Amino acid sequence: MSSKRTYDFAIIGGGLVGLATAWAIRNRHPDASIVLIEKETDVAQHQSGRNSGVLHSGIYYQRGSLKADLTARGRKAMLDFCDRNGIKYEICGKLILATDENELPELNKLFQKAKENGIEVKLLEAEEMREVEPHSGGIKGIWIPETGVVDFTGVARALVELLSDNGVAFKLGTTVVGIDSHAADLKLRTNDGHIEARRAINCAGLFSDRLARKAGVDPGLRIVPFRGEYFKLKPKVRHLVRSLIYPLADPRLPFLGVHLTRTIDGEVLAGPNAVFALQREGYHAGDVRIRDVIDSLIYSGFWRLAQKHLKSGFGEMLKAWSQSTFARAAQKLVPELTRWDLEPARAGVRAQAVDPNGNLVDDFRFVHNEKWLHVLNAPSPAATASLAIGELIAELIDSARM
Repeated sequence: MSSKRTYDFAIIGGGLVGLATAWAIRNRHPDASIVLIEKETDVAQHQSGRNSGVLHSGIYYQRGSLKADLTARGRKAMLDFCDRNGIKYEICGKLILATDENELPELNKLFQKAKENGIEVKLLEAEEMREVEPHSGGIKGIWIPETGVVDFTGVARALVELLSDNGVAFKLGTTVVGIDSHAADLKLRTNDGHIEARRAINCAGLFSDRLARKAGVDPGLRIVPFRGEYFKLKPKVRHLVRSLIYPLADPRLPFLGVHLTRTIDGEVLAGPNAVFALQREGYHAGDVRIRDVIDSLIYSGFWRLAQKHLKSGFGEMLKAWSQSTFARAAQKLVPELTRWDLEPARAGVRAQAVDPNGNLVDDFRFVHNEKWLHVLNAPSPAATASLAIGELIAELIDSARM
C-alpha cells in the first residue's frame, strides 16, 4: 500500500494572501489536510515583506469594486487580528495634498469618492493642514484619520504559527516546476518530489501568470514587474513627518507617486517610484533575468502600455537615475527636505497585471474552476485586504465544489 499523501488543498505562495487563504480554509474545513508550498526558505519574502506597511482606507477605489469591498472588510479584519495576536500597528492618519490650483478639481472628486465609499475624511485648507502636518506643503488637502501602518511581517509570522499549530504543512524551499491536472487529483511536480492535492490555489504573486499557464489556464494577462525604489529620511529630519503624506495621484495610473510614510518602527520612507524591472524579483537596478526581459518584450500589451504612458514612464526613470529628482518629488510634500536628507532603503517589486491592450488591470482578479483557483492580480492594497481576500477565495472554492 502506498503511503503517499494526497492533500485536500495545496496553496502555492507564502505571501500574506497565501497565508490568509490557508487560514480561511482551515477555519472552514477544520479536518481538511492543507499544504502551503513556498519556493523561498521563509514566508513573506517578496511583495508582502517589501512594502511600506500602510493599512489602507480604500479612498482610491471605485465603489462596488472588489478592491473597495475587500479593503473595507480586510482593514477591520486586520486590526482585529493584530489586537488578538499582539501585532504592532498605529492609526496615524494620512494627508493627501493638492500642490497647485489645477489639482483642486481632482482633489474634490477624490473627496466625494471617499464619502460615497463611507470613508471618514475631512477637507482641509492650508492652515488646517499645518495643524496635522506642520511641515507639509500644498494648498489644500484631504485628511483620512483611519489610515495607519502595520507590521505586516509580524502578521505573516503570526499566521505561520497559527497554521502550524492547526495542522497545516509547510513545504518551504519548494518550487512547482510542472503540473499534471488531468488525473483525478492534481500532481504538482516540484524540485523536491511530487505533491498530490485535490484542489490547488495559485497565490504565486509575481509568477502567478506562469503558474496558471502550467495548469493549462490562459490568464488573459501577463505580469509585468515594476520596481519601486525607496529612500528613507535620515534620523535628524524624521520629525518633519508625523503621519503619512501623499501627493494627489494621477487617476489614470495605479501608482500613487512618491509619498512619505512613517513606519511602525519609527523610520520615514520616501517613495516609491515605479520603473520597469528587468527581473521579476529584480530589487536592484543591475538585476537582470533574460527570460523575464523577453517575456515582457514579446508581449504586445507591454508595448501598448509603454506607448500610453511614455511621458510618465520617463519621469519615473529620472527619479531612479537622479536622487535630486527623487528629492524634488518629496519636496512637494515637505518643502524643507533636501536630497542630503535621504538615504537608500530597500526596494520592492510590484506584480502588475497588464492585459493585451496595454491596460493596467486595476482590480483584483481571480480565475477558478473545480480544481484550481488562480489569484492573477493582487497588488496594493492586498496586504491590507489579505484576510478578506482569503475569505473570498475560500468561498469561491466551496462554491465551485457544489
